[in-house]
Amino acid sequence: MARKKVDILLEDITIEAVAAEGKAIAHSPDGQVVFVPFAVPGDVVDIKVFKKKKNYLEGTIARIKTPSKDRLEPFCKHFGICGGCKWQPLPYPMQLEAKRQQVYDQLVRIGHLDVPEILPTLPSEKTCFYRNKLEFTASDRRWILPQEDPEGLSDDQRCGLGFHVGKFFDKVLDLEKCWLQPEPSNAIRLFIRKYAVEHGIPFYDIRNNTGVFRTVFVRTTESGATMVIVCFACEFEERKAFLDSIAEAFPEITSLYFIINSKLNDSISDQTCILYKGEDSIYEEMEGLRFRIGPKSFYQTNTLQAFNLYKVARNFADLSGREIVYDLYTGTGTIAQFVSRQAAKVIGIEYIPEAIEDARANALANGISNCAFFAGDMKDVLNERFIEENGRPDVIIADPPRAGMHPDVVKVLLEAAPSRIVYVSCNPASQARDLSMMSEYYSIDAVQPVDMFPHTQHVENVCKLSRKK
Repeated sequence: MARKKVDILLEDITIEAVAAEGKAIAHSPDGQVVFVPFAVPGDVVDIKVFKKKKNYLEGTIARIKTPSKDRLEPFCKHFGICGGCKWQPLPYPMQLEAKRQQVYDQLVRIGHLDVPEILPTLPSEKTCFYRNKLEFTASDRRWILPQEDPEGLSDDQRCGLGFHVGKFFDKVLDLEKCWLQPEPSNAIRLFIRKYAVEHGIPFYDIRNNTGVFRTVFVRTTESGATMVIVCFACEFEERKAFLDSIAEAFPEITSLYFIINSKLNDSISDQTCILYKGEDSIYEEMEGLRFRIGPKSFYQTNTLQAFNLYKVARNFADLSGREIVYDLYTGTGTIAQFVSRQAAKVIGIEYIPEAIEDARANALANGISNCAFFAGDMKDVLNERFIEENGRPDVIIADPPRAGMHPDVVKVLLEAAPSRIVYVSCNPASQARDLSMMSEYYSIDAVQPVDMFPHTQHVENVCKLSRKK
């Protein structure tokens, strides 16, 4: 049965507040909650409703009747089409407060957890060009802009290199300028797109798994190093000339890799990265520590704010130099090494073997001898036998993926009974769920939201837990 189309226009609606998932909230004349994106509290708008649920409506702004006094002009020309940076019209202080409110809602209003006053969100020093990694997708069917005539576009003009649009897995917004990553990111992307079009290299068709050119990764460091990874669906005759042209146009590229990925998805975690030119890694420095970043390495994407995040975690750990610390989901061991000077021993555990190799190499290069790293699924590695062999932790620092911690991990964590737990999360909802499982044995002493991603609704949150007596 076809879904019934909703066609409702709500006129002269005042936007009341910022809501979850980057949307704003208002009420219809009959009192129903309405969620709408790209709105600012204080806007008076007409809303076109496209979804009607029992308890709420969803819509889009059909017209801004009176803009809020707080509304800012978006700085990016792709705003509203690109799925990122939805909060550009919101003043930055308003963004920070909305993120603090988001943490409060998840932990207190929804999670019913007993928490102290949530600290103000820690602002990011950079609000533009703050990312050190971006992935651009190549597609032979880019997003056609409203002002364009699809019939008048050639095949070359239909190609795009940029970000996926909304919920369209096969549509890519062809970017002119992105404000997320510093140069030479934009210049490299534009050059690669132009070269591929002019030399007839087929852009990938994800629907039919045809074409050659798939994705481009660009990684940069605060010191100016650049890594570029170009992914192809298959070998092709012009590959060498393609890569040579990139290296020649951008001699500042430190590491140039390529990947042949014939799978039906763009994940490179199981692919072989082949170094074509330059060094095999780039390096980031933090408080005198040097971290190796390879093509598959995980590193916090906002470098400067990662430093502040780690300082919060270390402060919450409250180390004296005598503690055994477990760093769960350690990645390349950044947090583990960051706290190692204040601990007796640090044990890092991570699922991805390549990340653990980086962690061990980083520790060796940094002259750190009190860190040990182990690879494997957390729920399988972290058990009583492991704890007996490596020492019972006094402090556990956990920085899990968005899904949070597996219940088996929480169970072993509670059995380990550390004095303190520092829980770093990029998803306050899953964090609240996990904290609820610990609430019988641990109290929450401090909550610090950290803004890693300005102009988005995403927030990192750090909680300090202490074992109840």
